[in-house]
Amino acid sequence: MRNNYRYSRYNRNVRIRRKRILILTIIIVALGGLAASIIDDKFFSKDKNVQALASNEAVVSKQDDEANKTKEDDTNAEAQSDSNVDDVASVEKFLTQQAKGQKIEDTDGKKVVYLSFDDGPSETNTPSILKTLKDENVKATFFVLGKAIDQSEANKNLLKQEVEEGHTIGNHSYSHNYKYLYPNGSVNTNNFMSEINKTNESLKKVLGEDFSTRAIRFPGGHMSWKNTEEVDKIMKEKDYHYVDWNALSKDAEGPHKNADQLTEEVKKTVGNKTKVVLLMHDTYGKEETAKALPGIIDYLKSQGYEFRTFK
Repeated sequence: MRNNYRYSRYNRNVRIRRKRILILTIIIVALGGLAASIIDDKFFSKDKNVQALASNEAVVSKQDDEANKTKEDDTNAEAQSDSNVDDVASVEKFLTQQAKGQKIEDTDGKKVVYLSFDDGPSETNTPSILKTLKDENVKATFFVLGKAIDQSEANKNLLKQEVEEGHTIGNHSYSHNYKYLYPNGSVNTNNFMSEINKTNESLKKVLGEDFSTRAIRFPGGHMSWKNTEEVDKIMKEKDYHYVDWNALSKDAEGPHKNADQLTEEVKKTVGNKTKVVLLMHDTYGKEETAKALPGIIDYLKSQGYEFRTFK
């Protein structure tokens, strides 16, 4: 009887142990599955993050490439836009050498013409001149007056158009008043530099504070006035360079001339010069200059001249 009891108790203990083992096994399996799921999620999430990071890096790299390309294109465009622009200091130098009968050091043999227009901008003639220059794919240098810029919003917009279309800008004083600038035929340095500074301010107000020009043209020409030594010294210190001319249409000299007569004057004064700085005007009353310009450009092209600007 006792043996049967012991055997029954033993069997019950075995069943309990087996049940415990089964339950423990189930718990272990369940925990293992949960752990595996957590680990998979963790690594999957990490993999997604890695993929996202790689994708972001690819996007950034593409953006950097595009930015670098844009910068390179801008640099190339700027270089291309400046390919027909010369240093104003070199233009001043060859004009001075020519005026003094000295040997011109620049002997590359190229025929070059610099078209220049004084006293603008004006609402009547500057638009027509700009249209002709655009149609002919020719650039010019405009020596502007501060008072003309300040005269109207239309003139301010014309100044902007000149720059936007690739032309260069020079400073031609503010008032163009000979009596104020050159009393008794002599340069008044203070008055002259005051007007140069005043026009610079007018230019900056329209074209931005970063705008500057090194090209100066004396009203009437530097060649026409006495006692220029002091102003020349100041201009040299400021890296300004005056540019006179060695050919002109005579649209501001002598009796009134029509377009054909102006063109003939250009032909005479250009002559056989290799390098030409041609003086014309785009101010009010110079409608015949605007009419003559297409023919003048055609003539210069036929003579093999390359059109350039300076700044």
